[in-house]
Amino acid sequence: MKRWLAVRLAGLLLPLAQAQAQAAGPGLSAFSSATGALPPAPWRVVGVPGGKIPLTTYALVELDGRKVLRVEADKSYGNLVHDLPAAVPEAGLQLRWRWRLDEALRGGDLRRREGDDSPLKVCALFDLPLARLGLIERNLLRLARAASGEKLPSAVLCYVWDGTLAPGTLLPNAYSARVRFIVLDSGEQRLGQWVAHSRDLAADFRRAFGDESDTVPPLQAVLVGADADNTGGRSVGHVGDVTLSP
Repeated sequence: MKRWLAVRLAGLLLPLAQAQAQAAGPGLSAFSSATGALPPAPWRVVGVPGGKIPLTTYALVELDGRKVLRVEADKSYGNLVHDLPAAVPEAGLQLRWRWRLDEALRGGDLRRREGDDSPLKVCALFDLPLARLGLIERNLLRLARAASGEKLPSAVLCYVWDGTLAPGTLLPNAYSARVRFIVLDSGEQRLGQWVAHSRDLAADFRRAFGDESDTVPPLQAVLVGADADNTGGRSVGHVGDVTLSP
């Protein structure tokens, strides 16, 4: 059972670890100023190794007079990741973006493994020292790192648009507490509407991972994503520029 969990954890985190292979300069490349239909470098799509699960598709489109990222999940999984020079976030550093859900995902339920999908998510990847983890989590992560041969991320904070959970809900990923969710939007009441968010990364990290650490570790990367591999469903959304600023 422990080995199965370690392998599943490796499958969950490996796309994130592989996306950290190329460090980027400070800041996040803007979708709005890019040329062509592909997200600008160093944004890149990373999926499950082996290509066993179709990739979520990411493309730049014109919407409401501005170039934005279109995110379509169809029985798929894949993250659009932007690496950063590892550094502890300054107090008050804000992660800002706007997103819009156009086609809701059916059957998603982040509390259950079979429903572990999100139509829209923006995540921050942190390098939390292993000594901060509980014994079971630490051993599982070590096993997963050994199985994958990669330094899998130890703390991933994801902001999600969920189908049913109330905004403000905090919960761990159904497979691993290395990933924790904060629900920002829920349901279909704002379908087709732009919703803007500004999040204090340090404050949210302490809220999500405060049981393991009272200090904020270095931020390694930011990702945008959507997945529908567990539910076998489909969703469509859009995301504007993602920025980091005081």
